[in-house]
Amino acid sequence: MTSPQVPTEIKMRQESRLLDVTFADGNTFSLSWEYLRVFSPSAEVRGHSPTQAILQLDKQDIRIVRIEPVGQYALRLEFDDGHNTGLYSWSYLHELGVKYAENWQDHLAKLQAAGHTYSKN
Repeated sequence: MTSPQVPTEIKMRQESRLLDVTFADGNTFSLSWEYLRVFSPSAEVRGHSPTQAILQLDKQDIRIVRIEPVGQYALRLEFDDGHNTGLYSWSYLHELGVKYAENWQDHLAKLQAAGHTYSKN
């Protein structure tokens, strides 16, 4: 039996800069490349604890240049800024989809608190 958090389809949409991920549980999420970069699971972004996380700035125009499967459990995304150290496990991608609105509002609030003006081109 397939785990409900295993993707059944993954599509990269170049023009809209979205990664569409459909899971065995029936959920389909369209995750922006910016969102995926900002919420990279890498230690470089997240640190080794929540207090060490590094606020990601100016990723509005980021592009994914390569997607590499890692075993049967994750993807490695390579972005055009050279970042490629995060492994996006199936469960993490699912979580990102489920918490998209909440995570994004939290990110925007952190940008504002840091005095950074966000503008989507």
